[in-house]
Amino acid sequence: MTMFSRFVKDESGATAIEYGLIAAIVAVGIIAALKNVSGGLQSTFNAVNTQLSGATK
Repeated sequence: MTMFSRFVKDESGATAIEYGLIAAIVAVGIIAALKNVSGGLQSTFNAVNTQLSGATK
């Protein structure tokens, strides 16, 4: 019975799970932000590439 009561009172795994959930939420936020920025960033690199290609001719 004492082993079962120690198991029920042990909360060390709960903290690790909470940190894992926080990390997952942050990762989803970063991925969403990068998807929103990628279009503008791609057009900027294309414009730079066009300017550099025209400069070498």
